[in-house]
Amino acid sequence: MTPTIATRSAHACCGGVQGFYSHASAQTGTTMNFAVFQPPQAKSGAVPALYFLAGLSCTDETFMIKAGAQRYAAELGLMLVACDTSPRGVELPGDREHWDFGVGAGFYLDASASPWAAHYRMGSYIDSELPEIIEAHFPARRDVRGIFGHSMGGHGALVTALRHPQRWHSVSAFAPISNPIAVPWGQKAFTRYLGDDRSRWNAWDASVLMRERPYPREILVDQGEADAFLERELRPQTLEAAAAASGQALRLRRHAGYDHSYWFIQSFVADHLLHHAATLAR
Repeated sequence: MTPTIATRSAHACCGGVQGFYSHASAQTGTTMNFAVFQPPQAKSGAVPALYFLAGLSCTDETFMIKAGAQRYAAELGLMLVACDTSPRGVELPGDREHWDFGVGAGFYLDASASPWAAHYRMGSYIDSELPEIIEAHFPARRDVRGIFGHSMGGHGALVTALRHPQRWHSVSAFAPISNPIAVPWGQKAFTRYLGDDRSRWNAWDASVLMRERPYPREILVDQGEADAFLERELRPQTLEAAAAASGQALRLRRHAGYDHSYWFIQSFVADHLLHHAATLAR
């Protein structure tokens, strides 16, 4: 049985349609919001879908409103999909006490520690449930998918693709949390979501995964050198070291003067869509 979705709003945009939707999620046990941009090419047939994972405290609307990506997606014939950054509405103890944990901070993993394990299953939601929804309700191709993201979402995109390369055919990231097991944001989240056994953490760390099983295609990463979180939380040099150790094809670009904001994403989002279109739009 095909899951149902509800349309929250829909708007003409760049010759296509920008819509905002919701559905009842089996993975999270909550209502999940998501957004889809259908390019004009989707009116006449299925197109590749490119999924974006947003960062801490963002929602399904953030990328669609701030990144300015629809114009490029319309030119390239790419569907854009964005989802929320955590389950909402379950009111677990402590889920609103910190901006970088709980609501708005699901870290795109499957929690295994109580009470988070029952609802914080963003890893499986992104990898399986959301694509099933998209491919059932929208003219999205079923043979190719791409994924990218920013900050916490960059971590999520890299981890999702590295864990499931057969399902995700292109990947890139803006300022990702590259080695979460070694930085405060990741340690805070992983301790609560996954428990104190650090051997479980490695399965959700892009730098660890890249050393063990490199992704079969080139990964694009952009990082601003004026990013306030660069050394404390992001540490892209760990990706470079992992790529050197495993032979991963990694194009990591550093940009002087750029910070962690969507002004940075706007500046280079066209390059990311071209990176994905080179594989997905064949």
